[in-house]
Amino acid sequence: MDIALIEPEIPGNTGSIGRICVGTATRLHLVGTLGFDISEAAVRRAGLDYWRDVDLQVHADVETFLAAVPERVLHFFSTHGGVRYDQVRYGADDILVFGRESRGLSPELHARFAAQLRYVPVKPAIRSLNLANCAAVVLFEALRQQGFGDVDPRR
Repeated sequence: MDIALIEPEIPGNTGSIGRICVGTATRLHLVGTLGFDISEAAVRRAGLDYWRDVDLQVHADVETFLAAVPERVLHFFSTHGGVRYDQVRYGADDILVFGRESRGLSPELHARFAAQLRYVPVKPAIRSLNLANCAAVVLFEALRQQGFGDVDPRR
């Protein structure tokens, strides 16, 4: 299982998702222009002591990312998705794709991957969940479907 963040803007969200990825042996893809610095010095200043353990791949743009994962099943998450996240059957090699915090996925990605758009339900009082919370909710559902593999050493 992998998580891809397209043009993430808020370092705290990406840091939290990175921590989730380390704790679940999930690869993290950062795609396109980032709204923050991930240099070693910046990560150290931010106190992200686990960041060195993140299985991280950085891609210059969406097309580079897509070219790097040609055979993988992609699930795109949007408030405009047509299928609720828990109604999807996830495979162990699938990639969960999330857009930037302020605008979500681009209209081009919505059009191109319309059949793969999923959503996490929330009351209309808010626009959406925080990116890190949404990623955690979806990832743990996908992992639950896989039996959690070696994520749960107490089994």
